Amino acid sequence: MKLFSIAKIKIPHVFVLLTGVILFCSFLTHIIPAGTYQREKVTYGELTRTVLIPGTYEKLPKHISFQGIVYGDKEDHKASPVSLLEFLTAIPRGMSGVSDIIFLIFIIGGVLGVLQRTGTITAVIQALLDRFANSASMLTIVLMFVLAIGGSTFGIGEELIPLVPIFLIVSQKLGYDRIYGLSLVYLGAAVGFAAATTNPFTVQIAQGIAEIPPGSGIRFRLVFFVASLIITLIHVLRYGRKIKIDPSKSFLPAEQFSVSESQFEKLKLRASHIWILISSGLIFTIIIYAIQVKGWWLAEMSGGFLLMGFIAICISGITVSQAVDSFIKGMEEMVVAALVVGFAKGVQVVLQDGQILDTIIYYAATLLSNSSKLFAAQGMLLFQTILNFFIPSGSGQAAVTMPIMAPLADVLGLTRQSSVFAFTCGDGFSNLIIPTSGVLMAMLSIAKIPYQKWLRFVLPLFIQLIVLAGIFLGIAVMIGY
Repeated sequence: MKLFSIAKIKIPHVFVLLTGVILFCSFLTHIIPAGTYQREKVTYGELTRTVLIPGTYEKLPKHISFQGIVYGDKEDHKASPVSLLEFLTAIPRGMSGVSDIIFLIFIIGGVLGVLQRTGTITAVIQALLDRFANSASMLTIVLMFVLAIGGSTFGIGEELIPLVPIFLIVSQKLGYDRIYGLSLVYLGAAVGFAAATTNPFTVQIAQGIAEIPPGSGIRFRLVFFVASLIITLIHVLRYGRKIKIDPSKSFLPAEQFSVSESQFEKLKLRASHIWILISSGLIFTIIIYAIQVKGWWLAEMSGGFLLMGFIAICISGITVSQAVDSFIKGMEEMVVAALVVGFAKGVQVVLQDGQILDTIIYYAATLLSNSSKLFAAQGMLLFQTILNFFIPSGSGQAAVTMPIMAPLADVLGLTRQSSVFAFTCGDGFSNLIIPTSGVLMAMLSIAKIPYQKWLRFVLPLFIQLIVLAGIFLGIAVMIGY
């Protein structure tokens, strides 16, 4: 179809792509007016976030000099465009800023390497394939439904990056391609994350900032969650049926989709595998619970996954040497995925260096303040969708925009609940397509799927979901949700 001719465009390696985005954003700091809001730290439950103070925006004059262009020249109460040195250091500073996520990815990768060595992963996959041997569609529905619930309630995302190879194995065994395999692990969780019900990193933080009861409006969100998941499942299953009938219809038709023979060694599900699975599931549940109730974050999560690996070693009886080798191998497979997260963070780094992020927020809010209720609500959705390209972090975007959008909703006659809904949908669904999403780009690199191929597959789904979000947002405005 001509609509998707973008798939014929040659997209460079993810590192090159993200570096280009950082360079472009650095250029923007030279032409977009600078400005800043005052900020304060506020605690919502167990989470502390630095939020903007509405009504405090002030323009900043730009200080431009030859020295500033080359390696920086700061002056009090003035903004300086991003210098050559700041551009060159944006990536390492971005990696430093998300070092906890990078280490989490390495550790989870290592632990999964250990679990793979115990045979648990292979045995469980084989058991699922045997159980759903005659119903690949049912297996797809079960897997995506479970992950969607995890994304919607607990906000799982980065934790799933190292699981991509496992779902690729499932996809090949079912006779599908890599895109289908990535859809199993990514789309369910990502759509659930966007159609948030109790997601602590988006809806709960946003509701706290908007000063409305956490967890309120849950019935409306549940209906939206179900509708979003149905659309996603139909899109994935339709693609799977199409390539099953005619493999040449795959968006990766020329690829040799194969995995090493050892990964397909048939293993019977033994008692030790079941105990490892139970203990790992229990630890993961405790981790997710503690994040919401005890304020745990990435360091504690990493420790929990290490415990998961230790227990698996003890139950399986593999030697320490085998465990270490498997752990190192698992981490090695996560190198590109982990570094991609740091590269993506570099975009936000340069926008903050040049102090133009607050300007973008200010002018968007000003534009929306002169609109009708229905148009303003849709404008909020569009703004949050675009802004996620620059701030691909749910909690980060909530802290930056909700202090502005919540009072703006009051002025426009909208409910603050509607402004939260616009935020969660705009922030979440755009993660399906933006190249600055560390999770998406990391998973694409592991699955060896070119970005343009993924875009060709997922863009129609993204459009459907955004339209659905717009319809629900219109309903929310009309019923006063």
